Amino acid sequence: MGELIALLINLLVIFLPITIAMITGTILERRHFRNIAEREAQLSALPVLTGKAIPDDMPVIDSRLVSGSVVVSIDYFKRFLASLRNIFGGEMRTYCSLLDRGRREAILRMKEQHPGAHLIVNLRVETSSISQGGKRGKNKTLGSTEVLAYGTAITFGPQGDASE
Repeated sequence: MGELIALLINLLVIFLPITIAMITGTILERRHFRNIAEREAQLSALPVLTGKAIPDDMPVIDSRLVSGSVVVSIDYFKRFLASLRNIFGGEMRTYCSLLDRGRREAILRMKEQHPGAHLIVNLRVETSSISQGGKRGKNKTLGSTEVLAYGTAITFGPQGDASE
């Protein structure tokens, strides 16, 4: 009976932190996705294009570089799942939501830099891993990704404006 209790305690010590990390990470990720969706709805009137072309018939009164960046870290449960996926191979789905959150957040931050613009053109998005080589403790790396979004915010003047 004492061996069974010791086994249960050992299993609890192993699985309790993983379960807490899963629940906490899921709650925080869902909260962030809700926040992103609300802000995307507020800024939906500001279109973002990957092309460089702008309308010729409208005078440009202001153009400026806008950028937004974010560093997103993966939670311990997703890190645990990713390490299992490394063993068996396949798509790293745990990182897909991390990159999606980072990309959407960076674009929102870029839009928030100049909310009065009429259009953002030439959007570029870049990602990079942070701390892949740096170690925390023994053989533990910090799984963080930086996402940078940048483009040119264009503000148009009235149709009859001669200042081009």
